Amino acid sequence: MRITFNGAAGVVTGSCHLFEAGGVKFLLDCGLFQGSEELEELNPKFTFEPSEIDFVILSHGHLDHCGRLPYLIKRGFRGKIYATAGTIDISRLILMDAAQVQEENLKTENRRRLREGKKPKELLYTIDDVFDTFGHFKACDFKRWYQVGGVKFRFHDAGHILCSEFVELVVEGRRVVFSGDIGNSGKPLIRDPELPPKADLVLIETTYGNRKHKSFKESVEEFKEAVLSTFKRGGVVLIPTFALERAQDILYILKEMYERGELPPCKVFLDSPLAISITKTFNRHPECLEERVLEELRRRGDLFSFPYLRFTRSVEESKKINDYRGRAIIIAGNGMCTGGRILHHIKHRIWDERNSIIFVGYQAEGTLGRKIVEGTRKVKVFNEIVKVNAKVYTINGFSSHADKPQLLSWLKEAVGHNTKVVLVHGERKVQEVFKEEVERELSITPFMPSLYESLSF
Repeated sequence: MRITFNGAAGVVTGSCHLFEAGGVKFLLDCGLFQGSEELEELNPKFTFEPSEIDFVILSHGHLDHCGRLPYLIKRGFRGKIYATAGTIDISRLILMDAAQVQEENLKTENRRRLREGKKPKELLYTIDDVFDTFGHFKACDFKRWYQVGGVKFRFHDAGHILCSEFVELVVEGRRVVFSGDIGNSGKPLIRDPELPPKADLVLIETTYGNRKHKSFKESVEEFKEAVLSTFKRGGVVLIPTFALERAQDILYILKEMYERGELPPCKVFLDSPLAISITKTFNRHPECLEERVLEELRRRGDLFSFPYLRFTRSVEESKKINDYRGRAIIIAGNGMCTGGRILHHIKHRIWDERNSIIFVGYQAEGTLGRKIVEGTRKVKVFNEIVKVNAKVYTINGFSSHADKPQLLSWLKEAVGHNTKVVLVHGERKVQEVFKEEVERELSITPFMPSLYESLSF
């Protein structure tokens, strides 16, 4: 068995692991590199010929796990992409949005490059390539075994986002577990992560392998305080959010605040066409919901609606929000402030000390979100320098990723006699902390691959 790490090695992006085993070649995930320009330049690079890949196993629908699938197909891949039905529905939405965003951003980028005398960049893939991808998806059930060539695999609930999976494989007589992304326990909408079986080889994500989250309950209280104190100042709340899971968690919390009389009269704008579509997808996949929420869905037929909520799909509706002067909560993408409608709201609102910006998700190195979180006093938005006067909150308990104690607890379940542990999907300095913890707790020295490095097992 040979594994080559084509992404998520020393970084939290671009998940893509090539397995050559059981007489076949297959990928675990095929995600997009995001964040800095240097990372994004890696997207066209594979260590393999896509036409030689027999199949792909997809852990979930986040762009850094599914975002290069259309490019894989554009380059000649002809096999199946195995995932749960919910993951397939979400991936379709995510990939269509990604293609449109790439096209829009590239037009602006290439105008700049031409002015600088540089060669224009080419699109990684188009919306047509995304449509070509849809025919390759193969829906799978949780817990059911599937076999392709000499590889058996099945999906378990990872509790990360709606219908996300971790993968159990049997290859060449050995059991492999790939974590995908493990969820943060105690979230309101989806079930907690299942525990893994004992394995000979474990590939485990380490996004938050160096820290402990606040509990979800504590984070909700902190969120409420941030919203209410902003309203007392006469300000507006900005929430840069990922369209998938985080936006829905925030909507559900706000709906509960409204129902308990805790949310003053205001307008809550969900200013993201993608988030709006994904929000409706939750209602279509009850099989992935927590039991209490499932009962609410059966009773009400909808999980998120309440009178203050406004969906703003069109650009015109989004622009009108900038003129609104009453109490407002603006939930907009993207979550790391590297693009999307949140940039317009930052430009118009972040200079005003009455306002607040609440970060509820991971901010990768090199992103605008990371700079704001780390305390920069001025930011460049659409070539304009804007002063950061708004109050900045970072609430990590809303994360969809497990923290260090949760990751260790999950890993302990998978570790048996002579288990090999591989750390993926984490920044190197974070992985070093987690590595020391694994050595201390489990007497195992994990392998930390570099990008494009191979491991024979």
